[in-house]
Amino acid sequence: MFRSVVAYLPLGRRRGTHRNLQRHASCHFAGRLEKMNALHCPGGLFALTLMFSSGLPAATPEIVHQFLGPMPTGVTVSKAGRIFVNFPRWGDAVDFTVGEIRDGKVVPFPDADLNQPEMAKQADRLISVQSVVVDPRDRLWILDTGSIQFGKTTYGGPKLVGIGLGNKRIFKKILFPADVALPTTYLNDVRFDLSRGSEGFAYITDSGEQSPNGLIVVDLASGKSWRRLSGHPSVKPDPAFTAVVEGQELWNVAPSGKKTKWALGSDGIAIDPARRLLYYSPLSGRHLYSVNLDLLSDPRRTEAEVEKSVADLGDKGGASDGLECDAEGRVYASDYEHNLIRRRDRDGKWQTVAQDPRMLWPDTLSLVGGYLYFTCNQLERQKQFHGGRDLRVQPYLLFRIPTDGQPARPDQRSSR
Repeated sequence: MFRSVVAYLPLGRRRGTHRNLQRHASCHFAGRLEKMNALHCPGGLFALTLMFSSGLPAATPEIVHQFLGPMPTGVTVSKAGRIFVNFPRWGDAVDFTVGEIRDGKVVPFPDADLNQPEMAKQADRLISVQSVVVDPRDRLWILDTGSIQFGKTTYGGPKLVGIGLGNKRIFKKILFPADVALPTTYLNDVRFDLSRGSEGFAYITDSGEQSPNGLIVVDLASGKSWRRLSGHPSVKPDPAFTAVVEGQELWNVAPSGKKTKWALGSDGIAIDPARRLLYYSPLSGRHLYSVNLDLLSDPRRTEAEVEKSVADLGDKGGASDGLECDAEGRVYASDYEHNLIRRRDRDGKWQTVAQDPRMLWPDTLSLVGGYLYFTCNQLERQKQFHGGRDLRVQPYLLFRIPTDGQPARPDQRSSR
């Protein structure tokens, strides 16, 4: 198969960049350079495409479900194959923010009542859910932003809720204090290490456009939570980054035509199977980062100690939304700029495992049962990027691809 690396550069920088990009990509990606093309694009840019050959076949995505209605973000799959999804309240008409796919239809989970966004009862309701995750013990966790249309939050809105899949009852609810989930925080994604403490720990990314961004650590037994790396450069949007999606730069564009920078911080998150590292990446940026999980999880450690353990693992080849990690320690990353999913092998090189023109904004990744599931929701076509014109075309899609990767089991610690 072939894998492509695409760089979008100003026309004035075309001269002399071919050789540098070829050298960088040849070191970063396994395979032999087969072809290189340059193409003029709108906005004074040119696209430099480098094609590499590889022995790794790319999987053909299989459509699992088509969504007619609000756009989904998160997806997670239980051991028995039950599929749960969520729909944040970003402006679409959302009848329920968490659902389960049953017999080809999405129904409220655990029920319709819990999904009603009653702000006067926000501590006891699901307001706007951004992520759902089935943990290694086969329990569903719901990450509620508490924010409707990215508005500021108040105590009781941002929360982490655990629900049993059998009895559909809440077994844990953790409300985040206002100095952890700041009024400008946007709780984005969550991963679990159930080997820590008596009940395990959760780790959450804060991607808020107006927040300092960062990571939130949660002791599931006590319910205590604290911020880490708040405002650190690794969790912030890359100031030099401008996303290029479907051949166009992605800017916020008001109905008046005024353009402003689209810049969101820490988003994707994953835990390595040895529980030594937590991986993360800003939504507005192409680099992958890691931080020492022991230091991150110990509230007695100073922020300076945590920051010292941060490692920049380099350019992924594109900007990503969701991350996942398998039992072999390989990191999967969606790439919304190139309609694909990559996997970082243990030697640090990236392989393309799926690419398809239908994969418009691959979002959340969920690895289970020999398949990698992912949502594609056309986020780049929302009206905020097109002067008030909604360019999305339903249906939104849930895909899966076969993979030899198995889910990491962070409730079973390997030797350190």
